[in-house]
Amino acid sequence: MYITDLRSISPQKTYTNEFLKGELVHHDGIIFNVTEPDYMELIPRGLLRRMGKAVRMGVGTGLPLIQNNKNIDGILMGTANGGLENCIDFLNQIVEYDEGMLTPTNFVQSTPNAIAGQLALMDQNRGYNTTYTNGGHAFENTLLDALLLFEEGNAKKLLIGGIEEISNYNYNIDFLADHYKEVAVGNFDLIDSLTKGSVCGEGSNMFIVESEASQYYAKIEDVEQLTFPKEEDIELCVKSILERNNIQHNEIDTLMLGMNGDIDHNVWYEHVSEQLFPDTNVLTFKHLVGEYRTCTSFAVWLSAHILNGERSFMSSIEKRKIENKPIQHILIYNHFDEVNHSFILLKK
Repeated sequence: MYITDLRSISPQKTYTNEFLKGELVHHDGIIFNVTEPDYMELIPRGLLRRMGKAVRMGVGTGLPLIQNNKNIDGILMGTANGGLENCIDFLNQIVEYDEGMLTPTNFVQSTPNAIAGQLALMDQNRGYNTTYTNGGHAFENTLLDALLLFEEGNAKKLLIGGIEEISNYNYNIDFLADHYKEVAVGNFDLIDSLTKGSVCGEGSNMFIVESEASQYYAKIEDVEQLTFPKEEDIELCVKSILERNNIQHNEIDTLMLGMNGDIDHNVWYEHVSEQLFPDTNVLTFKHLVGEYRTCTSFAVWLSAHILNGERSFMSSIEKRKIENKPIQHILIYNHFDEVNHSFILLKK
């Protein structure tokens, strides 16, 4: 499966590609909000005024891809919470108006599939359209579904993506569950933080993927998911991925790890980097965009650009650098709250 086009809205200046030139946004806090572009030239004002943040970000990243790539066979989105802010507003209106006449906008955009639906309506795309909402594996499921569609011959070109917004409601719930830090930390101090919790992030990262392509950013070779694994399960999963793709262990030259500054979560990443791949480049990404359930979509966006030869930002994400080891394969390993673990393998 080949990535032929991609877009990102994140806490970094990724939409305008200034991040790729080495310009980094420094955050200091426990919430990393996205740097949103000017949507006026892209989205009609009447639609934009009624869009919630998740839908706005999703359309902002997805619509340019649809406009630049015709004949898309389907739209697949992954989001754990969708437009949760709109959903809560709608539920509050039910109480406020005593189940009377409600504002339709919040209802229409309250469901997670509003993003994929809005993109399909704007493009008049009648193809396969689905949204996965299963927590920390939501984006991985879009990859798996796309791989299956290509393998079965039911599609040649798809739009896939991962979107998450920060709302007061889901932030408060996750904060009470000890997902986030109580004291502000600078993003470039986050990875080496020795306290519990991470920082809350958000973003929208989308890709055009094709079953065959002569020009592309990177090839997605495989994706694997685990829930509540043990260390031996992680080892077996890595072995299975390598065997399934006929790749030798030493051919994995780069790891992209989801280290998030939570001291309790480090053991998983240290096991993979120190025990399974001790002589491998190690990169990190959550200090750039924060922690959220579909942030592996940003890791794929970042990895695709690296494999395409864009390296101006590399010094800001290198955790361990092995000299004279070129980057040909990137294995992304991430987990959310030690429950949903995933591996994504990309190749140059």
